[in-house]
Amino acid sequence: MDRSIPLTDHLLDYIRQIGVREHEILAQCRRETQAQEDLAVMQISPEQGAFMAMLIKLTSAKKCLEVGVFTGYSTLNAALAVPDDGKVVALELSAEYLAKAQSYWTQAGAAQKIEPHLGPALDSLRRLTVAEADTFDFAFIDANKDDYDAYYEASLTLMKSGGLIAIDNVLWGGAVADMADQDDSTIAIRRLNEKIADDSRVDICLAGIGDGLFLCRKR
Repeated sequence: MDRSIPLTDHLLDYIRQIGVREHEILAQCRRETQAQEDLAVMQISPEQGAFMAMLIKLTSAKKCLEVGVFTGYSTLNAALAVPDDGKVVALELSAEYLAKAQSYWTQAGAAQKIEPHLGPALDSLRRLTVAEADTFDFAFIDANKDDYDAYYEASLTLMKSGGLIAIDNVLWGGAVADMADQDDSTIAIRRLNEKIADDSRVDICLAGIGDGLFLCRKR
């Protein structure tokens, strides 16, 4: 069989019950964010979080980058996965979201492993690429879709050889495969996907988890 089975709500519930060990503060963050229905779509799923935590541990990543914090779930997930001397550099535009995220990080006892940067991500990335190029082990990109290409390029500069970049929402609800969809964000993601497919600087795997997760290992 060359096709994946469809993930029904019932099967997703089973996956989350059996295959995810979710920290209690992560679960609290997820529940409270999902209670705000207009925001829930912006949060990664618990199984995606568990998958990325496994990637961080398998690659022995100690220094991680988060482009887009939102309410802090994925950042906390990474902070819990890195060792005690690890660090997550977290970039967020909204002071309101960052303050909410920091409350969860503190409750989980992981705030000391997270270095927040408030402001436009591109500005923060420019400063980081000057001072910290080739020093990161892992990056997760989940922010403004129109700037995805710029986030990808900056993350490549920041990654060590062998470092892993994970880019979220690359299926965009299936819109990337619908050429009739010419929304600006859809076009930006589609173009980046096509660029990465031919990018000899990285080894690639587009995983059909969540809304699509493009994994790019810097050669």
